[in-house]
Amino acid sequence: MTVLILGGAGYIGSHAVDQLINQGYDVAVIDNLLTGHRKSVHPQARFYEGDIRDKAFMRSVFKQETIEGIMHFAAFSLVGESMEFPLSYFNNNVYGAQITLEVMEEFGVRNIVFSSTAATFGIPKEVPIKETTATHPINPYGESKLMMEKMMKWQAQTGKMNYVALRYFNVAGAKEDGTIGEAHTCETHLIPIILQVALGQRKELTIYGNDYNTPDGTNIRDYIHVTDLINAHILALDYLKNGGKSDVFNLGSASGFSNLEMLEAARAVTGHPIPTQFGDRRPGDPDILIASSQKAKEILGWQAEYTSIKEIIASAWKWHQSYPNGYTQ
Repeated sequence: MTVLILGGAGYIGSHAVDQLINQGYDVAVIDNLLTGHRKSVHPQARFYEGDIRDKAFMRSVFKQETIEGIMHFAAFSLVGESMEFPLSYFNNNVYGAQITLEVMEEFGVRNIVFSSTAATFGIPKEVPIKETTATHPINPYGESKLMMEKMMKWQAQTGKMNYVALRYFNVAGAKEDGTIGEAHTCETHLIPIILQVALGQRKELTIYGNDYNTPDGTNIRDYIHVTDLINAHILALDYLKNGGKSDVFNLGSASGFSNLEMLEAARAVTGHPIPTQFGDRRPGDPDILIASSQKAKEILGWQAEYTSIKEIIASAWKWHQSYPNGYTQ
């Protein structure tokens, strides 16, 4: 029986493939390689290049594989880009999910673990954020993910499938041996940008806003190591296979670090000064985003193992030193 990874050549998906294979699972991967990297996929995984919006292609894969469960990472995920190209995000993310669910139903595949996001909450009314916190997305990316969750919820009520949606906060880090990591053509995530400055690939780091309602004036985020994140996906899939009901879980470390704290930790890890300037706030950027992961702990038995931000940054630094130009070198 096979676990099918949608978007398995991306940053998070490639770590899922690696961890599943190392735990003895049989794995197949679908990726269109628009943002993913073929080199990041574990050689023992069967790879199918194609788009999840292509129903004939999806059917061909489902015919070849005996699938026990799916992990869905195949989505566009840049907030700023989603504001510029909202229709592209709804087409890729929502329509892609529709085709996936239709083919799952056609072939009798019941279980799916879905990569959702804290962006479904928008600017939350409470911190730490719980699963019961109201969802009010403020960008097309978050809206598309919430729509995907709702599609799965209604399809699950037909009794034809079960799902777990995992709402992540800030995913960071890399595999401990430095062989796979985070490589984006247009980088928007804080830790890789900081490390690109340390490598001399950028002149300086820009921190957007220093007047937030936080102790040092910069906004605070909850960081989770990619290995911990994938452990939660595997636990969620096992939960569904063992008869667990469809549900939504937050995933985070339950603690937050400001942008300046992240900068100082990176300076300590890398030994580089990392020049920095302050820029204007980005519209709609909340002061603090911290998750409560208590529900995942109680129901899935999940708990973050990487709780030191320096440890998380160090694993990313090892990857960036080994692959300064990503997978293109």
